[in-house]
Amino acid sequence: MGYGKYVRSDRIIALDPIEDERGPGRRTKVYIDQLPNPLIASRTENSILASIVRTPTEVLEATAALELLQDLLDDIEQVGPMLRKSIKEEAGLDLEILEHKIREILAHELETE
Repeated sequence: MGYGKYVRSDRIIALDPIEDERGPGRRTKVYIDQLPNPLIASRTENSILASIVRTPTEVLEATAALELLQDLLDDIEQVGPMLRKSIKEEAGLDLEILEHKIREILAHELETE
């Protein structure tokens, strides 16, 4: 479902895309067998369906990679401009470029979901 939420695919009864204010942070209501209320997934209905037909290993690997990228992006966003400049000068690591590349990957994943 995204962000560490997992449900067995055979327990999913219905998927309902949340249309209101649906933008880059797309969400889907996922109705689960024997749960009175739907879960709100941080993924689109298409990506959830794609995950259902993939093997569990592929899903976990892809999810783990995307969550790692999101964690890195969150950490990079906390680095101030002075430290960014120092890191670039001392280590040759341009956090601006890295941040941009991570955003592109995550945006592409949202588009394909």
